[in-house]
Amino acid sequence: MIKKILLIFLAFGILMAGHAQDTKEDIQKRQQELQKELDDLNNTLAQIKKNKKQSISQLAVVQRKIRLREEMVTNLNKDLIRLDNDITSSTVEINQLKSQLDTLKHNYAKSIVFAYKNRSNYDYLNFLFSAASFNDAIKRVAYLKNYRHNREIQADNIVKTEQLMEQKIVQLTSTKTDKNKVLGEQSKQLTVLEDDKKQKDQVLAQLKTQEADVSDQIKNNEKNRVKLRNALQQVIRREQQRLQEEAKRKEQERQKEEAANKLAANKPADNSKPSSAQNKALSPKQNSGQGSSGNASNRSYSPFESTQEGLTQSINFESGRGNLPWPVSSGIVSIHFGPYQINNIRGNNDGITIALPVGASVKAIADGEVSAIFDLGGQNAVIVRHGKYFTTYSNLASVSVNKGDQVKAGKVLGTAAADDSGEGQLQFQVNNEKGAPLDPERWLKHR
Repeated sequence: MIKKILLIFLAFGILMAGHAQDTKEDIQKRQQELQKELDDLNNTLAQIKKNKKQSISQLAVVQRKIRLREEMVTNLNKDLIRLDNDITSSTVEINQLKSQLDTLKHNYAKSIVFAYKNRSNYDYLNFLFSAASFNDAIKRVAYLKNYRHNREIQADNIVKTEQLMEQKIVQLTSTKTDKNKVLGEQSKQLTVLEDDKKQKDQVLAQLKTQEADVSDQIKNNEKNRVKLRNALQQVIRREQQRLQEEAKRKEQERQKEEAANKLAANKPADNSKPSSAQNKALSPKQNSGQGSSGNASNRSYSPFESTQEGLTQSINFESGRGNLPWPVSSGIVSIHFGPYQINNIRGNNDGITIALPVGASVKAIADGEVSAIFDLGGQNAVIVRHGKYFTTYSNLASVSVNKGDQVKAGKVLGTAAADDSGEGQLQFQVNNEKGAPLDPERWLKHR
């Protein structure tokens, strides 16, 4: 029997430890974050719905709402598990206190019965005078005093145990009330989740009736993707050629200076002055091996890192991977990186498409230099170079920087324009020195 009880307590302890990381505060904090994001999505959806036609952005918002709502339900399940654990723990403690209280009352009752049977002064005196010696009598007096004191302690323990048990019962009642509230909230969220899924089905159904429009949107996206990729490749080639020519020019200047120094070395000179040959410039390849990072010397040579500034920007961009700021303050990713499909229509995205209010500010995500500004199908695009990395911000209504500008992270580059359906949209891309597209969401901080 004892072994069974020990096994039950061991299993209960393991269950409690498994959910120890999901504290009440953590669960409530995450719930508030999810609710805030859902509120933002509802505001975004309200803006998008002003357009009478259903769109890819609407579908993306509704799908995101469903994912967040499902996470809220999962979070509430964690809270229910925590509350069930608290209820089980409180019930076990109350049962233990009841058992202790019964034992205390039983022992106290026995002492009261014993005191009642020996209540007369005659019995008290007889107990003292029957002592074999004076010292024995003193011990008997002390014993009677301790016995009376122990009874008082027993009574006090009974009162304290009863009070503690009442507190545990109140706590248990409160926990059960909280559980009922969480169950109610969970039921509410499940109902809303069903409504969100119905809304998704409606958007999909309406998009299907607008299949021609959606197909045109995706085809237009594909055309812009190809244009943007070609334009970016041209920018990269041009930048690379410019940097190589600049490096070549510096190398020629260095060689001329060396030749002049050698010629000067053959003539009498003031030895107190150091030879300029001792201060010769580093070649681009040598320069690329020095920087603010300890492992910079292990980097493969890139023409975009031939200067200290370019190397530092590359290293800073890489070190910020997964924690770089978003190019916009608000918005929802309507089309993620890579291949995608809407109904039966397929497309591909070299970056991410962000649905946001028309006119929203678009900002640089890291320090860099504006490499190019060009028109892409009636909308502006800005390319910023961060060492050997490039970020592209296209579908801009206006541009507030110039080519060649040095920009800091957070610098406003322009404002978002509307897409073909009349909704605000930003196309954002991250590319390496070869022009290969990288998933922007792996570089930006999670939100």
